[in-house]
Amino acid sequence: MILQALTRYYEILAKDGRLPKPGYAAAKVSFALNLSESGKLLNFLPLKQEEQRGKKTVEVPKGMIVPEPVTRAVGILPNFLCDNSTYFLGLDQKGKPKRSLRCFTASRDLHLKILDGASSPAARAVTGFFRSWNPLTAESNAAFREREEQVLAGGNCIFMIDGGEFAQDDPELCHAWEAYRKSLDQGRRMTCLVTGKEEPVAILHAKIKGVTGAQTAGASLISFNSPAYESYGHDKEQGLNAPVGKYAAFAYTTALNHLLADREHRIKAGDTTVVFWAENGKPVYRNILSAMLSPQNEDQNNLLSSIMKRVEDGRPIAEDVEPETPFYILGLSPNAARLSVRFFLHDSFGHFIKHINRHYEDLEIVHAPQDFPYLTLYWLLRETVNPNASDSSSSPLMSGEVLYSILMGQPYPRALQNAVLLRIRAEQDDADRHTRKITRGRAAILKACLLRTPDHQIDKEVLTVSLNPDSKNRAYVLGRLFAALEKTQRDANPGINSTVKDRYFTSACATPGNVFPTLFKLYENHLAKLRKMENGKGIEIHDEKLVGGLMDKLDLEDDPFPSHLLLNDQSIFILGYYHQVQDFFTPRADRKNTEEE
Repeated sequence: MILQALTRYYEILAKDGRLPKPGYAAAKVSFALNLSESGKLLNFLPLKQEEQRGKKTVEVPKGMIVPEPVTRAVGILPNFLCDNSTYFLGLDQKGKPKRSLRCFTASRDLHLKILDGASSPAARAVTGFFRSWNPLTAESNAAFREREEQVLAGGNCIFMIDGGEFAQDDPELCHAWEAYRKSLDQGRRMTCLVTGKEEPVAILHAKIKGVTGAQTAGASLISFNSPAYESYGHDKEQGLNAPVGKYAAFAYTTALNHLLADREHRIKAGDTTVVFWAENGKPVYRNILSAMLSPQNEDQNNLLSSIMKRVEDGRPIAEDVEPETPFYILGLSPNAARLSVRFFLHDSFGHFIKHINRHYEDLEIVHAPQDFPYLTLYWLLRETVNPNASDSSSSPLMSGEVLYSILMGQPYPRALQNAVLLRIRAEQDDADRHTRKITRGRAAILKACLLRTPDHQIDKEVLTVSLNPDSKNRAYVLGRLFAALEKTQRDANPGINSTVKDRYFTSACATPGNVFPTLFKLYENHLAKLRKMENGKGIEIHDEKLVGGLMDKLDLEDDPFPSHLLLNDQSIFILGYYHQVQDFFTPRADRKNTEEE
C-alpha cells in the first residue's frame, strides 16, 4: 500500500513536471567543472546558494535534475555527469590515492562508453576532459589549485560547457544516457508487486534521504542483504525476494525523497520523521496539515487559527479543498542502514482535519492571555521531558503513539498521562530556571487524556476549560482546596518563594488523608498571621469563606480526605488545583463573562 500510494503520487507530480522522468533524479550540486569544447578545465563554478533556515542564513548545494545515480554500497560505482571529486578528478581528502585513481578510471570508462558516437559540443567537451585529465598532475592546473580545498571537501560536481549550458541538459547526452540505461534493462523479468506488470526487477532500490537520525548518505526502505531476510529459494537474490519493477522502485523512491526534502512540510515526533501528501498532488492540502500539526511561523499560526474557526463554524476548510480527497501520512524512523515504518495512515483529508480539530478542543484549557491558543505536538511532548535534561527528546515510542492518537481520534496512550504525572511528582517550581511544576501544558494533557477515557470511569463535569465552581467531585474539590490553602500561605507571607506545594503537593495528590490534616494546622497559623497584619482582616475573611465553601462540597459524613487516590483521580486533583489557581488571576469581569457564556 505504501509503495502503490507513493508511485501514484510520483506519476501525478511527474505529469506536471514537478518530478524528473525515469532515468533522472534530483541531486544537490556544489560545483560545476567549466570545460572548453576540447575538454580543458577552465575553472570551477560554485553553485551553492544562500537559504534561510530559522534565524540563520546558510549556504546549501543547488538542487538540479541529473542522470539517476547508482546505489552504492562498498564497491566502485561511477555516476554519469554528476559525481564527487573522487570519481571526476581522482582526488579527495580520504587518504586513499590508489582507490581514488580506480574511481576516476571507472568514471572515465563509463563516460567514454556512453558517449561513444556522440558528437555534440557537450559530448566532445566531456570525453575530451576524461581523455586528458591526469589526477597525478592535477597540481599543475591553476584552476584546480584555486578551488582545491573546497572541491575536495566533498559535494557533487557537474560539467558546464564554456560557461553556458550544463552537460546534463544537452539533448544528445540525454539521448545517449537513455539508450545506455535501456540496454541495462535485461535483468530478470517478474510481475511487479506495485504495478502488477511484468518488467525487469530492481535488485537494489535507491537510498531514502532526509529521515532524521538515519545515515546522511541515505537508508533503505526495502533491502535484503542477509539470509535471515531472504525467502526460501531466493538465497542471495536480494530484490528478487520482493520483486519491485525498476520503474516502481524509481517512482516510489523519487516521490519519497521529494517529500522528505521539503523542510516546510516535514515534521518530527520523537525519532519519527513524518511526511504526508494528498492523492491529487495539490500542495494546498500539505500546507494546511503542516500548519495544523506544527506551525513554524506567524503565517502558519494565523492559518491554524483560521482553519480552527472554520471547522468550529462548520464552514469549508479552504477554497479548492475537497474534504473527501484521499490523504496519506507516513512515519519513518531510523534503524541502522534501514528505515522502520512507524505508521502509515490512509483516510480522507476531512477526517484527518476533524481529528486534529478535536485534539485541540480536548487540550483547550484556561491560560494566560499572552500564551498561544494552541499547544502543538512539539510543546506537548516537551511536557513529558525533564527540562534540565541534556537531551530534550521525548520517548520515541510514545511520540509516535501520541501522533497516531491525534490523527486517528483515538485515546491517547496511557504512557502520556503517566509521563506527565511523573514529571509533576519529580519537579519543583524554580524561579531561576523559569520552570513550574503544574504548567498549562501538563494540565491540558491530563484533561485531554481523561476526556478520551471511557465515560463510566471519569466524572466528565470537571473536564472543563476553566473552573467549574459547582462540581462536588471529591478529587477535583481537594485540588481546589489545596490551591486555596496555598493562597492563604502566600497572603500571610508576601514574597515567599517556597510554599506548601513544594513540600506537600505530591503527597496530597496521592495520599490526601495523610497530608491535609497537616495542611490545616499550617492554615490556622497562616490565618493567625493574617489577623496581625495591616489590612489582613479582609483577606482572612475572604480566604476562610473560600476554604469553608470548598469543605461544604466534601461529604463530611464520609472521610473527606481519602487515604489514597487512583491515577485518574490524581489527574483530576491536579486539574482542580490548576483551575483554581488560574481563577485567582482571572479578573472578576472576565470571570463573570465566562459564567454567563
